Amino acid sequence: MKKTVYILPVLVVAIVVAASSIFIVDEREKALVLQFGMVKDVKEEPGLAFKIPLIQEVVRYDDRILSRDVGELEVTPLDDRRLVVDAFARYRIADVEQFRRAVGTGGIATAESRLDSILRAQTREVLGSVSSNDILSSDRAALMLRIKNGAIAEAKPLGVEIIDVRLKRTDLPSANLASTFERMQAERVREATDERARGEEAAQRVRALADRSVVELVSDAKRQAEIIRGEADARRNSIFAQAFGADPEFFEFYRSLNAYETAFQEGNSKLVLSPDSEFFNYLQSDQGAEAKSRESQ
Repeated sequence: MKKTVYILPVLVVAIVVAASSIFIVDEREKALVLQFGMVKDVKEEPGLAFKIPLIQEVVRYDDRILSRDVGELEVTPLDDRRLVVDAFARYRIADVEQFRRAVGTGGIATAESRLDSILRAQTREVLGSVSSNDILSSDRAALMLRIKNGAIAEAKPLGVEIIDVRLKRTDLPSANLASTFERMQAERVREATDERARGEEAAQRVRALADRSVVELVSDAKRQAEIIRGEADARRNSIFAQAFGADPEFFEFYRSLNAYETAFQEGNSKLVLSPDSEFFNYLQSDQGAEAKSRESQ
């Protein structure tokens, strides 16, 4: 019985010591075995691991990709147009032993504090070297890459790998919004006025060209009409001349008939003439007398 009394406590102590010497490394983490604050072993593979009880301790660090939001910071681009930038970064602990030496017992909180300083400095440096239009345009991807590459070099002594850096929001300070909107509105009004002026100038050119084309077309049409009319008159005169030459008496008769037709129209049939007027030559001629006698019969 006495032996049993002594053996049981020893077994219990042995079990406790054995249990405290075994620990499990999760696949989502890395572990450091420390002895009096010094790194004695690094456990990166998941599974069971061992340590010396009471003398050694285990410190665990997350091996997953972590996110860090960088608080709002104000940057001044080359054109002195201040902007408020909100960014975030994704990182992971690449070298857990170096990470421990760099941050000590502060762990993730100390590392993220230093990352904030690195990211803020890189963001101000990169965005301060370009204009605000570049920051607000599609060139932001190239700027974020520059910030990331600069932060990778500075974060390496921490044992941290920067995976990505993104600008979430890029706005104007609230104090500058009203003046900026007014300036943008004035620029748009000026551009609209310039566009309208250029449009009016173009319209004037088109109208002037159209007016000139109309004048040229009308003038050419009149010229061709006068030419055609002249040719027709010449042809008519030629026909009259041929007719007059063929039968002068008939030509005189024809001209007299035209004169009578023109003179004796409705509302214009009263004439005061002497009976021996030349106007009645045909009526007094033999042909006219014969015509009158035929009419009386």
